[in-house]
Amino acid sequence: MTSFMLLVMVGLFALSVPIAIAIAAASIGGIAAFTTMPLIVVAQKLVTTIDSFPLMAVPFFILAGNLMEAGGISRRLVDFAKAVVGNVQGGLACSCVLTCMIFASVSGSSVATTFAIGSIIIPAMIKHRYPAEFAAALQATSAELGVIIPPSIPMILYGVSAEVSIGEMFAAGVGPGLLIGGALTLFVYVTCKMNGWGKEDAAGNLGFVKATERAALALLMPVIIIGGIYRGVFTPTEASVVAVFYAVVVGMGVYRAIGWRDLGPILKKSVLSSSIIMFIIAAAGLFSFLITRAGVPAAIGAWIAEAIGSGWAFLLAVNLFLFVVGMFIETSASIIVLAPILAPVAAHFGIDPVHFGLIMVVNLALGMVTPPFGVNLFAACQVAGLSLEQIVGRLVPFVIVVFACLMVITYVPAVTLFFRGLVF
Repeated sequence: MTSFMLLVMVGLFALSVPIAIAIAAASIGGIAAFTTMPLIVVAQKLVTTIDSFPLMAVPFFILAGNLMEAGGISRRLVDFAKAVVGNVQGGLACSCVLTCMIFASVSGSSVATTFAIGSIIIPAMIKHRYPAEFAAALQATSAELGVIIPPSIPMILYGVSAEVSIGEMFAAGVGPGLLIGGALTLFVYVTCKMNGWGKEDAAGNLGFVKATERAALALLMPVIIIGGIYRGVFTPTEASVVAVFYAVVVGMGVYRAIGWRDLGPILKKSVLSSSIIMFIIAAAGLFSFLITRAGVPAAIGAWIAEAIGSGWAFLLAVNLFLFVVGMFIETSASIIVLAPILAPVAAHFGIDPVHFGLIMVVNLALGMVTPPFGVNLFAACQVAGLSLEQIVGRLVPFVIVVFACLMVITYVPAVTLFFRGLVF
């Protein structure tokens, strides 16, 4: 049954059938052809998979990100980042990374980060005579921080799938986020120096004090959200609601960038995005139920434990496997399907489940910027008005930098576990 389901799913992927439909169709076909279960099980599992309190955070964080984009918060964050690092050569490009890091600490979504920040920073970089391909590749890669720096929707999904504390996952994500953000900033600075880009980036920047004053409420938002989670004031799910409330108050009441008429389109956009993700999660949950019932996770775990003799080799194999998977399968679906299979095997090798979760999230996040699936890539191309083929060459060095950081995260557990230890 499992082989049949995989063949159907891959075949539908090849025919460009939407991911959620491909996974659901493969699961339904497996039930109909190889089991005696009634098809009512399909509806039951689709519902029970998303009937989860932690998963309620997904639509709320998506809504918060869209409200931030429409409420002028993203532009103020860009101005603040430019005031901090924009006065050096290549400072505008560096501010792209810094802004994504700050925006990511509330939105939880890399695609939301791409559109919210990219729509501002990419035209600005082109105006300052950066190559459009470089600007788009930088934005797509920097937006990956949206799912690495907490709060993070993929971290929520891993916590639910592997039965790991979401709060601990959020705390552990700080170290990898800072590492990747710092590495990208350094790489961008050196690249701009070597190519002579960004010599006039300081022109038009606000002063640090003025930019900080304008962005004060925007900067306070991640402090409230992340600080509230770590101090135990509210859960990650409750934090998502607080983020929406704060974004509404600031965007409508303080900045006055959102009117009552704007709420309808914002809610519609958020509902559509949330529906797509939740449909994928539901379908992947059904698929995961069937392969678990067939004993696939246990069989794979036993085989890996026998074939691979050490945790070091296991992590290397998993990283290579996930890197390829991330190129073709959406991150949410990959986590829901693979986390229940791989997390127990990692535990067999003595790997901390939170550390392993961060490895999965960072690795699969790379899939968001690698063809052919790369959702961040397509979003950045749309903002920059470029084709995918035009920016692939500029993208390769960024992927190498992030993959190098992934290797550090994989084999130096302190990068993830240090901050978790401070909080928990």
